[in-house]
Amino acid sequence: MRHVLSVLMENEPGVLSRISGLFSGRGFNIESINAAPTLEKGVTSMTITTIGDELILEQIVKQLRKLVSVIKVVDLTDIPAVEREMVLIKVAASDSRRAEIMRIVDIFRCKVVDVSIDEMVIEAIGDYGKIQAIFNLLQRYGIKEVARTGTVAMKRSMQTMEE
Repeated sequence: MRHVLSVLMENEPGVLSRISGLFSGRGFNIESINAAPTLEKGVTSMTITTIGDELILEQIVKQLRKLVSVIKVVDLTDIPAVEREMVLIKVAASDSRRAEIMRIVDIFRCKVVDVSIDEMVIEAIGDYGKIQAIFNLLQRYGIKEVARTGTVAMKRSMQTMEE
């Protein structure tokens, strides 16, 4: 199963190494990892995407929480969250196929960011499902190269209905 973890930690040398060590030490692979400073000085937010079994993930979350530099760990897998990833996809685009590719780009609200005689580079932003759907549709045209940012995720705000 695919899991998305949100980790708040102190921004200090070696933190990323210790976190990735927890995963590799248990034979768990990190699919993507994304880290950036928060509004609070000295604090970094990290989003880790991984695939694996619930029991191992539970152990990893417990181990992450024990690290001195980790402030908070939230498993966003089963709670309402906003998730996004940006991907650049270089696709073979002959003249006869360009219109078909453009329809896919329009349907998914993507952008064409570069065009040459026989290739197009498409920028797609969305959740995991949207990115996978775009890959599946563009596969038949010949995907030549892919660059991905990795997942960024945030717990949704609580919404209340006022009468």
